Amino acid sequence: MRSNIVILLVMAAYFTLADIAYGIWTYLEWGYVEPIGTAAIGLLVILSVFIAYYLWSGMKRSGTLPEDNLDGNIEDESGEVGFYSPWSWWPMVLGASSAVAFLSLAVGWWLFFIAVPFAIVGIIGFVYEYSRGAHAH
Repeated sequence: MRSNIVILLVMAAYFTLADIAYGIWTYLEWGYVEPIGTAAIGLLVILSVFIAYYLWSGMKRSGTLPEDNLDGNIEDESGEVGFYSPWSWWPMVLGASSAVAFLSLAVGWWLFFIAVPFAIVGIIGFVYEYSRGAHAH
């Protein structure tokens, strides 16, 4: 995680310099600092620092990970990565409702209001999939 933290902090430093340069450039070009681009690049700085802090606080709690060990082997990281239920249809419902929501950007906002209820049902079904039915525990 140390290498990820360093990369994110380098990114934050770069975005800080880019934000300052963008603000100066827009001021010299147009006579005022363009607020949207400056704010967007500033939010990239905050996002990079936020993720680096999250990884740093997680590293303090979990200790050294196998990828942080310089003498580690590839097989030290092997093991269960996560859980996926192969019979679940809820990811397809979420994907379809997300596709309709993004389609609303091109077609019209009215389509977004049709996609939201399907997305809510998909999220609830995905979260409570193992609380009911044949696979409940």
